[in-house]
Amino acid sequence: MRMLRGVTLLCAGLIPLMSVLPAIAQVSSYGDKEAGPANDKPSVLSKVGITQRLNEQLPLALPFVDETGKTVQLGSYFGKHPAILALVYYQCPMLCSEELNGLTSALKMVHLTPGKDFDVVVVSIDPTEGPALAAAKKASYVKRYGDLSTAYGWHFLTGQQASIDALTQAVGFGYTKIPGPDGKLTQFAHASAIQIVTPQGRLAQYYMGVEYSPKDLLLGLIEASSNKIGSPVANILTYCYHYDPTTNTHSLIVARVLQLGGLLTLLILGGFMFLMFRQDAKKAKILRNGPYASGHNTAATKVNG
Repeated sequence: MRMLRGVTLLCAGLIPLMSVLPAIAQVSSYGDKEAGPANDKPSVLSKVGITQRLNEQLPLALPFVDETGKTVQLGSYFGKHPAILALVYYQCPMLCSEELNGLTSALKMVHLTPGKDFDVVVVSIDPTEGPALAAAKKASYVKRYGDLSTAYGWHFLTGQQASIDALTQAVGFGYTKIPGPDGKLTQFAHASAIQIVTPQGRLAQYYMGVEYSPKDLLLGLIEASSNKIGSPVANILTYCYHYDPTTNTHSLIVARVLQLGGLLTLLILGGFMFLMFRQDAKKAKILRNGPYASGHNTAATKVNG
C-alpha cells in the first residue's frame, strides 16, 4: 500500500509537468508548419477554408475528363446512388494523400460496396493534371481498398479551370495557388474535407480532417440515399500548404523535447518502483526472520510443551 501511495504521488507530480510542456511548445499540425506562435494563422491561408453549403445543388452538367481520358459530365455519377466527393490534387506533397488514405481506410469498415451502394468521386483542383495521373491514383486506392471488383465505383477526374471553379464554389471549397520549392505556382493551399452528396447531387454532409468515422460515413450515406440533409459539423479545419522543412525548427525542437520528457518520465517511474519493491522485499524478510518472528515461535514451543 505504501508503494502504491508513492506511485500515486509521483504520477500526481509528473502530470502538471507534462501538461506544462505542450503549453510551452506544441508539435505543429499540418496547418502550423511555420515557426512562430501556434495560433497565428499564416497569411497564405486567408482565402482558404470550407464553407458548408448543405442542400446546395452541384452543377451536374460540368464537363470533366475521367481516368481513361473520356470526357464526362459530373452528373454521370449521380441519379441512382449517393456519392462521396473529395476535392484534392494528385501531385499534392502532403495532405491530399492523407485525406484519401483516411477515406479508404474508413470505407473498408463500412458495410456498403462502392459502385453498388455509392460512388467515390475524386476531382483534381489542378487544371494541369491529366488522365494519366488520375489513372495512377485510382489504381493505387482501389488496390488499397482491397477489392478490385469495386473499381467501377471509384472515379478520378480532371478538368479545365472553369469547371473546377464552378464545382469548388458550389461546394464552398476555398483554395489558392502557392509557390512550390522551385518558386513556381505549382502547389495549392487548401483545407481537408470530404462531402456526402445525395443521388440528386445535393450536398448532404461535410466531414472535416483526414480521418473519418466508419459509423458516421455509413449513417451519412444511408441518410443521403433517402435525400436527407445533415446538420453542419464543427468547422475545425486541417490545412495543407507548402513549407520549407529547413526552417521548421520549431516543430523539430518541440518533438525532441517531448520525446526526452517521455523517456525521462519512464526512467523516473521505473526507478521509483524498483526501489519501492526492494524496500518492501527487505521489510518482508525482516518480518520472517527478525526477533518478533523468533520470539513468537519460542512462546509457541513453551505452550505446547
